[in-house]
Amino acid sequence: MKDQFYKYIENLQDQITSKIEEVDGLAKFEEDIWEREEGGGGRTRVIENGAVFEKGGVNISAVHGELPEVLRNQFKVKEGKFFACGLSLVLHPINPFVPTVHANWRYFEMYDEAGNIVTQWFGGGQDLTPYYLFDEDAIHFHTVCKNACDEHDLSFYPKFKKTCDEYFWNSHRNEARGIGGLFFDYLKETDKLSIADRYNFVTEVGNSFLESYVPIVEKRKEIDFTKAHKDWQEVRRGRYVEFNLVHDRGTLFGLRTNGRIESILMSLPPIVQWKYNHHPEENSEEERLLQVLARPKDWI
Repeated sequence: MKDQFYKYIENLQDQITSKIEEVDGLAKFEEDIWEREEGGGGRTRVIENGAVFEKGGVNISAVHGELPEVLRNQFKVKEGKFFACGLSLVLHPINPFVPTVHANWRYFEMYDEAGNIVTQWFGGGQDLTPYYLFDEDAIHFHTVCKNACDEHDLSFYPKFKKTCDEYFWNSHRNEARGIGGLFFDYLKETDKLSIADRYNFVTEVGNSFLESYVPIVEKRKEIDFTKAHKDWQEVRRGRYVEFNLVHDRGTLFGLRTNGRIESILMSLPPIVQWKYNHHPEENSEEERLLQVLARPKDWI
């Protein structure tokens, strides 16, 4: 399974970076192959200063070795070995009317002393962070997510949508990071679902990513914007940074396990503002966004 999934994310990285370059029309992804001293490595691809995308990254990695202390404590084991691989992406557009998007899909195995698999699971999801809210874009994104889920189980979308709303919540601000999407973790084998079934579901979601996001980019990337629009985008990007550094489990795990810092912090936008006690004008589009972020919404 680990070889099968790693080959899948290698191909998916190629598909996504190729399409994003086509949409941008100017910048190309720079590739960085790196190795992890403790075992494994990855292929980082970053795009910057494009016509559409200010910064973005589409990274894959596969790492293995002794379980880090943070995982030994989590799984309540004294020792063990692990393998983990995944694709993680974040795209920050130039135009404030185009939303930021984040996604990742990952697989994990843990082994006993004899090398037998003790546990294995999939995780991942995709979510949208707009700066100006177009309801039809939110509906489109969630519809694609729901369709991918419905191919496998009608209960998946409402369950994983709710998990996403709960996870991407800036509790210190009492607001959502964005308008959600899907988030799932620890998808293991069950009496009814094999690990192959889990693979088929996660790859279905991964394959739907470009359909969920690219039409929104194409529709909004030519909208004229002012400095005031850009200022608002950069203020909201600050909230994105806050979530990633304060709450995001993947970021915190990487920082606590001697992860590759450039890849971990690839998700952060290049230009951000923090304005003291900032509030948008009443009855503005900016205020409408905040009202939606204060309470997760059912878009479908």
